[in-house]
Amino acid sequence: MRIALIANPAAGGALDPEALAASLRRHGAEVIPCDGPAEAARAAPERLAVAGGDGTLGMAAQLAGRLGVPLAVIPTGTANDYARAAELPEDPDDACALAAAGSELRPMELGRLADGSPFVNVASAGLASAAARRAEPFKSFLGPLAYPVGALRAAMSEQPLRCTVCAGGEQVFDGEAWQAIVAVTGAFGGGSEIGAADPGDGELDVAVLPAGSRLGLARRAWGMKRGTIAEQRGVEHHRGRVLELGVAPGTEYNADGELRTGGLDRITVEPGAYALVAR
Repeated sequence: MRIALIANPAAGGALDPEALAASLRRHGAEVIPCDGPAEAARAAPERLAVAGGDGTLGMAAQLAGRLGVPLAVIPTGTANDYARAAELPEDPDDACALAAAGSELRPMELGRLADGSPFVNVASAGLASAAARRAEPFKSFLGPLAYPVGALRAAMSEQPLRCTVCAGGEQVFDGEAWQAIVAVTGAFGGGSEIGAADPGDGELDVAVLPAGSRLGLARRAWGMKRGTIAEQRGVEHHRGRVLELGVAPGTEYNADGELRTGGLDRITVEPGAYALVAR
């Protein structure tokens, strides 16, 4: 199996790309280490392996789909929400074994922001972006526990987000919200999820948490940890191939763990955009 390996050494796990390449070779793969998408494309691989955090995966999934080769994920980030949602091995050596020898492929959809940027988990405005920003200083020594710390700090001080939400061309929300979450896998925040989201159904899910008491956020947080937030009373949950979030210009949001501005005004989904090495 000829595998192009793209590794992000700056991801939370900070594993040595050479060690990952060696592990892939031990499991029978021919490995071509690549610095980025262009080099990986030139390598003409049979399979693409990506090692890094969730923020690395959108680019890799897009490339795998363009090359028409399966994508293998070696989770080496801080949260590794995608790997958890897809039930992939957490141990890097086990993930390398799957990348080299796995034969079961799963078609996966890819979300796209208004500028075409891909994402694989969620794009979320409101408390999620504030939580990610506040978690950043704690990642180096708390690891995944930095996310609940950031979420708690955000819940204590942030103000609700004014937004409108349209699903399939129909306005479904207009008001203040603690959070608006557009989901592909639905996994985010080091262990939270939109359990109703299915990355194989060809539709995006959106969950809107209307503003209200800060004390009520504890119930919302519990729902996100259990994956039942979309079923909670008062939460707006809708699906569509095109979702539109209207927010104030410059509003910060979180897409696969990366903080961004701009791009929520039209979010689309590409069904079966790439094949994931799942087993």
